[in-house]
Amino acid sequence: MAYTSSDYSQAPDILRNFIYYMLTIKGRSQLTVENYYLDLRFFFRYLKRLRGLAPKNVPLREIDISDVDIKLIETVTLTDVYAFLNYVYNECHNGPRTRSRKVSALRTFFKYLVNNVSLLKTNPVEYLELPAVPKTLPKHLTLEQSYDLLSCFDQNDPFYSRDFCIVTLFLNCGMRLSELTGLNLNSISENTLTVVGKGNKERQLYLNDACLKALEHYLADRSQMPTIIDKEALFLNRRGKRLGQRRVQQLVTSFLDKAGLSGQGLSTHKLRHTAATMMYQYGEADIRVLQEILGHSNLSTTQIYTHVSSRQKESAIQSNPLAQFKPKK
Repeated sequence: MAYTSSDYSQAPDILRNFIYYMLTIKGRSQLTVENYYLDLRFFFRYLKRLRGLAPKNVPLREIDISDVDIKLIETVTLTDVYAFLNYVYNECHNGPRTRSRKVSALRTFFKYLVNNVSLLKTNPVEYLELPAVPKTLPKHLTLEQSYDLLSCFDQNDPFYSRDFCIVTLFLNCGMRLSELTGLNLNSISENTLTVVGKGNKERQLYLNDACLKALEHYLADRSQMPTIIDKEALFLNRRGKRLGQRRVQQLVTSFLDKAGLSGQGLSTHKLRHTAATMMYQYGEADIRVLQEILGHSNLSTTQIYTHVSSRQKESAIQSNPLAQFKPKK
């Protein structure tokens, strides 16, 4: 899977060891670990500025952290962390979700230092709470917008079958971007698809008729490609290499624009939301079944899809048996 990560060689040993531990032992995704690294690097830069260990004329983003060691980390207090969160709120204008991610990175890192490598005796952020994140309904396409998106493809485009198949899988299976780009030919078995989700956990998705037909047409075109370099990869670019995440994002954005759906904050991840919403609202999928399909480790994550549409609310009220009552004249 194509992915460009930060240059971890510039990280101090204590942070680099944590990164590799999360990747290899805990099986966290590269994107998750990348975010851990960026958030902890930012915190260490702030900490060095706070302790007077960095030149005042050097911008925060340029402070070198390669000399950060356990002696400096041992000085961290909960007050320091609160000051850091106050800084990213007031100076960097980080929203609650971004601050929550930074808190998660700090809690995971210090827990690792105490429980896994025993470099610290006490955890300064043990009782640090996650910032409250406002609950919002996941943005998704309506049924009509989904039809518009699936109807916008040019069948004369040489990559029509590939691109149509990608969007069809997103809208019907609710897979993540990384799961789609990580698909191989052997991921397909009759009417099922095996995807590798977060934490390298495998799960099976059942393919409906639309997905099976889209895959059939794409595989026929794929077999005719003059050059195939990544022979195992399912989705290929024009050079015969595995299609990368960034390119898929660009393609989906262009299709949304072509369907008249640009400027609405939609993305590949919103297509996953759309699939989940369709399955819950129209397929009447049980919440635990939906949890299995989406690959959520916690049911609470899946419960954001239990919002109901205006159509459902109207239907529920209309179906009330008392709706037909008429007073006798």
